[in-house]
Amino acid sequence: MPLSKRHNILGVLFLFSTALPAAARATPSEPLVIPAKTPVRVTLDQALASNHSSPGDRFAATISEAVVVDGKVVIPQGARVQGRVLDAHASGRLVGRARLQLALESVEVNGKSYEIRTGSFFEVGGSHKRWNLTTIGGGSGGGLIIGAIAGGAKGALIGGPIGAGAGTAAAYFADKRDVKLPVETHLNFKLTEPLTVDPRS
Repeated sequence: MPLSKRHNILGVLFLFSTALPAAARATPSEPLVIPAKTPVRVTLDQALASNHSSPGDRFAATISEAVVVDGKVVIPQGARVQGRVLDAHASGRLVGRARLQLALESVEVNGKSYEIRTGSFFEVGGSHKRWNLTTIGGGSGGGLIIGAIAGGAKGALIGGPIGAGAGTAAAYFADKRDVKLPVETHLNFKLTEPLTVDPRS
């Protein structure tokens, strides 16, 4: 066999022998695990409110900050998220505070949807107590003044209850302190269970 041909064959065998281990070592990307308690930050794509939402309603949101594990982006910013309303209760007119409770249930990464478990966002509306005392008390005082002008002391006794009734009516018609979350509201959740994401999807 001529020397040049022999060298060519040896060269091919050498290249094949060096490339084979590299090919054997090249494996597809491994699934990435996001540990429990990892923050998941989203912005709402729709408005939610304690007086319009109902338990079981779904809502749409978007990942506002990429979820990174060991320097690798596992859930990119802008990924689509689905959530669920766990509890919703409208504010009462005079008593009963509004409440709204939400949790995330799925996230889409590279076209694949993953079920997730998160802690809940829970918001309670403001208390009626101080506002009602001010309104009802103010109405009663106004009644006393009007009654006194109209008929002296006797008028004051009559005007007081009327004023109190007017104050109560004002509180009833005006005071509802519902929880309202407009579009693009930022909400923070945390995973309660690890989430495995396959980067090959």
